[in-house]
Amino acid sequence: MTQVDDTDSLRERILSQAEVLFADKGYQGVSVREITAAADCNVAAVNYHFGNKQNLYLEVFRARWLPRAKRLHECFRRSLASQDAPSPASVIQALAQAFLIGPLSDEERHRHHQLMVRELWEPTEALEVVADQVMGPFFREFTDTLRLLMPKGIGVEEERMAFSALSILGMVLYFNFARVAVTRITGCEYDLAFKNRLVAHIVRFSCGGLDGIRTRRLGLCQQDPGDA
Repeated sequence: MTQVDDTDSLRERILSQAEVLFADKGYQGVSVREITAAADCNVAAVNYHFGNKQNLYLEVFRARWLPRAKRLHECFRRSLASQDAPSPASVIQALAQAFLIGPLSDEERHRHHQLMVRELWEPTEALEVVADQVMGPFFREFTDTLRLLMPKGIGVEEERMAFSALSILGMVLYFNFARVAVTRITGCEYDLAFKNRLVAHIVRFSCGGLDGIRTRRLGLCQQDPGDA
């Protein structure tokens, strides 16, 4: 193994241990010495690779959180691209399936959620990075996709369309990340069958209330993915 390999390995080890600690305790709750102890290195290694704790924290989001989020979004886009005739129902189904069924492992999903919850509770510069590079662009993409599929002649003002898209995203995120609570309440484990039932529910519920439009009369959700 070359010195470059050793250096890269140490950098990745620091990132991995920092991610775990920041997810468990938040930015303010973790010291550099805790990270170095977990990564089996010294403070000089953190300073060499990242400069300081703040830069290390930001790099955890850039190198770990953002790529996971982009994998979720790419899964959503691939599903849409495979559809011959997309509809609001199929768009919502693609979104729910991307988050609830794939492509993240349970460990990745848990770390992803923990980091974001900590960051929302005590916002730092990382939230600006996430909002600018991931949240904002994907929200606009999802909203625009739904808007383009609204029936011709049905105009929806910007705020109502945004609230509708946010409500759908919020429901998907809740069922994805509140798995322990949902299991306790329903008694259902998050196996594939239950995830598919949740996806079908999200589609039905979202289409039923999408922007206050009478979806049955307008044919927005003529085919319920849950009945396929």
